[in-house]
Amino acid sequence: MTRISTGMLYQQSLSTLQSKQASLARIQNELTTSKKLLTAKDDPVGAGAAVGLDRSKAELERFGSNANAVGHRLGMQEAALTQAGDVMGRITELTVRANSASLSDEDRAAIATEVTSLRASLLDIANSPDGAGRYLFGGTQDGAPPFARVAGGIDYAGDQTRRQVEIAPQMFVADTMPGSEVFLRVRTGDGRIDVGADAANTGTGQIGSFGLTDSGQWDGGSYRITFGADGAYEVSDAAGDVVASGVHADGEAITVAGARVVIGGVPADGDAFSLGPAGTRDVFATIDSLLGALTLNPTTDAQRTAQQNALQGAMRDIATAQDHLIDVRANGGAQLAALDNAASLRDAHTLTIETTLSGIRDLDYAEAISRFNLEKVALEAAQLSFVQMQRLSLFDLLR
Repeated sequence: MTRISTGMLYQQSLSTLQSKQASLARIQNELTTSKKLLTAKDDPVGAGAAVGLDRSKAELERFGSNANAVGHRLGMQEAALTQAGDVMGRITELTVRANSASLSDEDRAAIATEVTSLRASLLDIANSPDGAGRYLFGGTQDGAPPFARVAGGIDYAGDQTRRQVEIAPQMFVADTMPGSEVFLRVRTGDGRIDVGADAANTGTGQIGSFGLTDSGQWDGGSYRITFGADGAYEVSDAAGDVVASGVHADGEAITVAGARVVIGGVPADGDAFSLGPAGTRDVFATIDSLLGALTLNPTTDAQRTAQQNALQGAMRDIATAQDHLIDVRANGGAQLAALDNAASLRDAHTLTIETTLSGIRDLDYAEAISRFNLEKVALEAAQLSFVQMQRLSLFDLLR
């Protein structure tokens, strides 16, 4: 049996009125914040998905920060290598000028002074900071200048490690190159083979052009060209076995194992030249060799020939070092291009995440306003019903 009382009717009407007011207040809050997901209880599944998407978005922002940092360093590396290339280009110009037979020893000494200044500039470039308390060419040991002048050359305090930086999900770029790879391990000669004259040579044999004519025949071995009387020569391998012989003519190429070398002038009996795979030398040592050649004061034809061979060798090594710097710049350019690609990828992912988050959280104003109007009408009806109910009493039915 159901009991009906005036108090029950009053409480029921009041509960309905409060419920409609709460619904209207919620919709007003949605319209004010432009969000339909105000608390996790509104949509537990959607709220969980939104938290996961927020984390993914934050991760993309972190990747963006990584990309900005490494992009700054790679950009500064590009600027530093451009300056280094300009320095090496100027040294090349001076070396070509120094090869002129019309220059005096004083002229070459003046060139040596400028080359010394350029060498110091190159060392400063090798110790370039990144503006954030680190150094560009120190590898992972980049808290202090990586290069220092020591007795007999240059000391490198960095390491050979190149950082890998994540700039997008499972997408990495390399940080700046360590200085050991930029300035120290530089090929000599033409980058593949190298030719040198013995310091004890007494003739006027000068090294001209050389290179590989058939890479398939080149075995990477070391060979020695030894001259005898009347231009006769023998080519022996590393074991001392004679592998070729002939009679030298000024400017004629000598070939062995797919390699050729042109020797000008007249080598003396006992003069020798070495031919083998190009080694590596730091660029500062190459410049020091050039300075040594520039400061010679030759008085005999043999000494002048030795100076010319040294200058020609320095010029070849510097040209190869210039090519090496271009290769390093190209590598840095590839990393910068990867940064641009990663930025596009991050933007696409961010847009997708934001679109999904908008679908979960953002309010559909047209739908919300319709619900607001409906709840407003319902609230007004409840209020009117409550007023009418207050005027009634069961005692009226008992009269």
